[in-house]
Amino acid sequence: MSDKPDIPKQARPEKAKVPDTTELDPDKKGGINLLILLPLIIFVGMAGLFAYQMKFGNNPNEVPSVLINKPAPDFDLPALDAKFGIVRPDQGELPGFKTADLLGKVSVVNVWASWCPTCRDEHPILLDLTQDPRFELVGLAYKDEPANSARFLSNHGNPFDAVGMDLSGRTGIDWGVYGAPETFIVDTKGVIRHKHIGALTPRSVAESFMPKLEAILAEQ
Repeated sequence: MSDKPDIPKQARPEKAKVPDTTELDPDKKGGINLLILLPLIIFVGMAGLFAYQMKFGNNPNEVPSVLINKPAPDFDLPALDAKFGIVRPDQGELPGFKTADLLGKVSVVNVWASWCPTCRDEHPILLDLTQDPRFELVGLAYKDEPANSARFLSNHGNPFDAVGMDLSGRTGIDWGVYGAPETFIVDTKGVIRHKHIGALTPRSVAESFMPKLEAILAEQ
C-alpha cells in the first residue's frame, strides 16, 4: 500500500458548444449566403439589359448626354504646330478650331488620341468619312502630346479638316467626354445633335451614325 496521497487527475474542460446561428443570420436562407450570390445577380441583370437593348434596336454606344440638343460649349483650341508638316486632306494648312467654327455647316467632331488603341482601329472609317464634302470632319486631340499626334497622323493619314489640341483635357470635360474615341454630330447652328461613344465601326456607321447624320444634313 502506497503512502503517497492520492492526487486528483486534472479535470478536462468541456468543449465549448458553438451556437448554431444559421437561423439568426438574416442573410442566410437554407444555408446559402445571399452576399455570395450578389455579384452573379448583378451580372445577370446587366447581361439582360444589354440583350434587351440589342433586341429592340438600342445601340449601347449611344449614351444619353446632357449636351444633346444644346449649343456646343465655348472653347478655342490651338492648332497642331505647322512644323510637323501635317496638312488638311485638300493639302491646305491645318487649323485649330473653336466654337464659332461650328456655325454655318454640319460638323462631325471626333475625339481621338495617339495613345488610344481603338482610335487606330477606327481611323480607316474616318478616312472614308472625309471623302464626303457635305460636312466638316474635325479632330479633337484629347490629352495628347503634339509630337505624338503628328506622328499618328503622319503614319495613318490625316482625315481632319481641323485639329484642336486639348492638351489639358479641359475642353473634353466640357463636352462630356468619357474617353477616346467619341464622336459628335453638330448642326449648322452649333447645336450638338448626336453622340457616339467608342470606336465607329462599319456596322455602327451603317445602322445608326450615318442615318442620323443624313437626317441632320437633310434639315439644312
